[in-house]
Parts: sequence; C-alpha cells; structure tokens
Amino acid sequence: MLRAVLLASLVTLPTATSARADVGGAVVPSPEVMKARSAIKTLADNLRGELIGALEAGGSVAALEKCKIVAPGIARDASSTADGFIVSRTALRVRNPENKPDAHERKVLEEFVMKMKAGADPATLDHTAVVIQNGATSVRYMKAIPMAETPCAACHGTADKLDPAAAAEVKKLYPDDEAIGFATGELRGAFSVTIKKM
Repeated sequence: MLRAVLLASLVTLPTATSARADVGGAVVPSPEVMKARSAIKTLADNLRGELIGALEAGGSVAALEKCKIVAPGIARDASSTADGFIVSRTALRVRNPENKPDAHERKVLEEFVMKMKAGADPATLDHTAVVIQNGATSVRYMKAIPMAETPCAACHGTADKLDPAAAAEVKKLYPDDEAIGFATGELRGAFSVTIKKM
C-alpha cells in the first residue's frame, strides 16, 4: 500500500505543454517552454561571460572561484520564485552537492546519455514534462549542457586539458568533486527549469 501511495505522489505526464500545433500545422513551443528557454539563455550567457572574463583576468583558479561565488546568484536572477519559476543546473556527476539531480532530473539526464550514445548532438537535446508531485503540478523543462572547450575544460576537462592549479583548488573547495574528466562535446549536465502551475 505504501509503495502505491509513493508511486502516486510522483507522476510524469506526456509533454502536452512542450509544443502545440498552430493553425498552419507548424509546431510552436508552449509559453512555458519559451519562458524556460529564455531564462536558460540568460543564465548561460551571463555565466559564460563571467567565466571568460575571470579566465582572461586571472586564469582558471579565478574562473573557478567566480563560478563558486557568482553562479548561484546568476541562477537566482534568472529565476522568479514569486511566480513559481526556478532555474538551476544539475548533472549526473556534480561538483557542488547542492546541484545533485532529483529523481526526474536524473531520469532525463540518463535519457540524454542514451540519446547521445545513439548519435544525438547534445546541443539539440531538451525535454519537457508535466509533473504532478504531492498534489502540485509543474512544468519541467531541461536543456542539455555539452562540455565546451572554453571556458569549461580548464576546470572540468580531461587530464590533458585540466589546469593543475585549478585541480588543486577544486580539491580544497569541493573534496567530493565528481565533475572532472569530461571530453569536449560530452554531456556535462543540464539546465533545469521548474514552472509551478498555479
């Protein structure tokens, strides 16, 4: 009985809100997906700009420190908690334990990995679902983050790309770090957006 109750508390429905057909038959993203994509673009552009600026000004250790300090604020700025709109980053292998995926995010990330093994380009991978959890309905949208050469490889790359000074700093800041050893083009993680339906 308890198992049935637990299973009923988390339901993922087909992506009815991910797209709708307009009169001409073209597929048009829902307003929720458009809002999620816009917030992700803002977060990605702002974070990338901050990290590249830090790399150029002070190297990979400066970029690492900038990411630790600035990234959470950039995500908060892209979110609107008053509207039930939350933007974050997650991965199967995280640096910051606060970014660990929830059950829904883990499932989607694993689907992204399977699609990439089948030849999909990670830059094109996204996923939308309507999730009902504990009686609350939300739209969940995720967009894959492919591993980029710049600015990511100095702190998250393979041994030949990793800056030794950054690696030492990572061990100090994040003793349980898992977010290392990524090759360019590999799935680094995903942006995750939750839009609570009122």
